[in-house]
Amino acid sequence: MIFDQSHDYVIVGGGSAGCALAARLSEDPSVDVLLIEAGGRGDGWVVNTPTAGVFQIPTTLNNWAFETVPQAGLDGRRGYQPRGRTLGGSSAINAMVYVRGHRADYDHWAALGNPGWAFDDLLPLFIRNEANERLGGPWHGQDGPLKVSDLRTDSPLHQAWLDAGRAMGLKITDDFNGPDQEGIGVYQVTQHQGERWSAARAYIEPNRQRPNLRVITGAQVERVLLEGRRAVGVQMRLGGPRVQIEARREVVLSAGALQTPQLLMLSGIGPGAHLQDLGIPVQHHLPGVGENLQDHPDFVHGYLSESLDTVGISLKGGVRLAQNIARYRRERRGMISSNFAECGGFLKTRPELALPNVQLHFVIALVNDHARELGLGHGLSCHVCLLRPSSRGSVRLGGPRVEDTPLIDPAFLADPADVDELMEGFKLSRELMRQPSLRAFWTRELWQAQANTDDEIRALLRRRVDTVYHPVGSCRMGRDPMAVVDAELRVHGLERLRVVDASIMPTLIGGNTNAPSMVIGEKAALMMRAAG
Repeated sequence: MIFDQSHDYVIVGGGSAGCALAARLSEDPSVDVLLIEAGGRGDGWVVNTPTAGVFQIPTTLNNWAFETVPQAGLDGRRGYQPRGRTLGGSSAINAMVYVRGHRADYDHWAALGNPGWAFDDLLPLFIRNEANERLGGPWHGQDGPLKVSDLRTDSPLHQAWLDAGRAMGLKITDDFNGPDQEGIGVYQVTQHQGERWSAARAYIEPNRQRPNLRVITGAQVERVLLEGRRAVGVQMRLGGPRVQIEARREVVLSAGALQTPQLLMLSGIGPGAHLQDLGIPVQHHLPGVGENLQDHPDFVHGYLSESLDTVGISLKGGVRLAQNIARYRRERRGMISSNFAECGGFLKTRPELALPNVQLHFVIALVNDHARELGLGHGLSCHVCLLRPSSRGSVRLGGPRVEDTPLIDPAFLADPADVDELMEGFKLSRELMRQPSLRAFWTRELWQAQANTDDEIRALLRRRVDTVYHPVGSCRMGRDPMAVVDAELRVHGLERLRVVDASIMPTLIGGNTNAPSMVIGEKAALMMRAAG
């Protein structure tokens, strides 16, 4: 096989895990690393300005903007699956919430037969990854590449949120990543001095001068190249021509829970019958590729408001916005530094539960259909998502080419138990939003107002639930026949091929997935350097 160029490590996908992995591997000057990203450079004001995320999530700007297949559990609706298409991946378009998940989630991974993945194994890596401006040891780091800070919005809604929690007797926390996750509070965010701090900004920008780190953007990898059972490189399209790149040591797929299984299957690695149906030669039958897809099903309460402390479209709001833009330019403070989902919580819908089972995101704007539907006026929203759904979905190929959008089936609310559990979260979050301190900020409940009986709530959930942007698990780690990678993240049955992204999670964690994805990259780098 004739290659156009050669590198020790070839990493496909410049998202949260891929950026972390590339930076850490390239700390060793004796190896050279190539990071390939299909999107752009991940810089500029639209990425770095927190509120500019509103231009990215509902559009194709830096965003793959996938849709799911029709969801039987959602009355046949198609869901929306935004994914970052730029250096930094989804960390360049997300709501910047810094959450690690619950200790028990990682201990469960280890108990499933994945040594080295318990919480105590990963906590040093979370600390190594983090530069927290306020919190320190023993739970937080202050010297890592990922900047984590308190919000700089100065919003009075924070106090109203906390007061509502106190009125309900809920725990109040100022650290969702400390010894006890349960409670409500104000989120810390992946920002520095009021600007977004993506994985690219944390790991790649400070290290671009390294002669052994090369980053290519705007390049679409089409398949992994195999010689027998050994991965030897990748084929990609850079503009017009196809280019074949040799990986002298390893190929690493870090394209995320939706596109890593797509790339494996396009390379002939996956469920044999599915590949044969599409005319793709089977190089390695691996039935678990694309199975076990999990995501947090999420319902959004909507409220109209007259408060100019909320984001909205109005004449007075426009004046306030102009003032906030000027303030942001001067101070990097105020509304323009908002991540929108400023507050939240991890709650138990029943006191006998061992772990919080729902997460809230309190948003200082009215969110309808992922901000794809905008109207005049101001509003508030409260997301409630189910943290550990029982439903399991899949990713399949939509065709034999990389341009063919994958068939994404998160199977939302396929298990009736998920509907009932999320219904409990619906009731709890609505009660919280009706507390006097929050009630003072809204004038009318919207779509949820008429859902009062259990049957009405279940029907409403099926009409309006969708993702809160946390797909994982489609190339899961484990030892059984349906596992795709082992505890070292090596693809079962193949040599020199690893998967390093959220697709390796055996089960969905109880929280946002961005910081854990970076830590997967951190851990993979340690394992790969140890392997030599």
